[in-house]
Amino acid sequence: MNNNVKPKWKFVGGQLCLDFINSVDGRIEQRVKNTIVSTIRKDKLESYEDLVDWGKTIGVLKEATAKNLIHIASQKGKITDQVFERAIILRESLFRILKHIIENREPSEEDMEILNSECVVAREWQKLVYSSNKFSWNFESVDDEPDCMIWQIALSGAEFLLSDQLHRVRQCPGENCGWLFLDTSKNDSRQWCDMKDCGNLAKVRRYRERQR
Repeated sequence: MNNNVKPKWKFVGGQLCLDFINSVDGRIEQRVKNTIVSTIRKDKLESYEDLVDWGKTIGVLKEATAKNLIHIASQKGKITDQVFERAIILRESLFRILKHIIENREPSEEDMEILNSECVVAREWQKLVYSSNKFSWNFESVDDEPDCMIWQIALSGAEFLLSDQLHRVRQCPGENCGWLFLDTSKNDSRQWCDMKDCGNLAKVRRYRERQR
């Protein structure tokens, strides 16, 4: 095994919804006619199979479920293509909603409707259960449902928007990064999505500038 191979997925957001938003290689922001436009540098999610792999890697899909969903994709490609399109639409809506929150702006009704619609679908598959002396929401058997990972992402987004952690969401200022993350530092001082990557790159850049 080559230890120098960079893993495809990286999870530094601190919330499921944030890590899903970060399933891109980076976001580039440019000013266009007095408006900041964010574009994706490279998307790591290029197919339904990638979506399943992401879900399996982060832990929202079990290995057996992931294999079954890949099999379904080989048999019902049109259906899983539609699921993949929904996932990307949800991801970008979540990004814009949280970007607006960071900038103290009101999210658009369209983006909120996209999130609400996915939450409605997700709730239809949940069941209130009692286990280990407490109540919780569990998803019913979903091994054959191609969009099951979207449900958890949507609900994660909604729960995060309702949480007292929302004010801690940040956007990494790293060059060509733009990832979102939850700042859990005691003094709200975390600046980078990952100090080992964006933080170190910034240090190197500042050092080189001083040497000129």
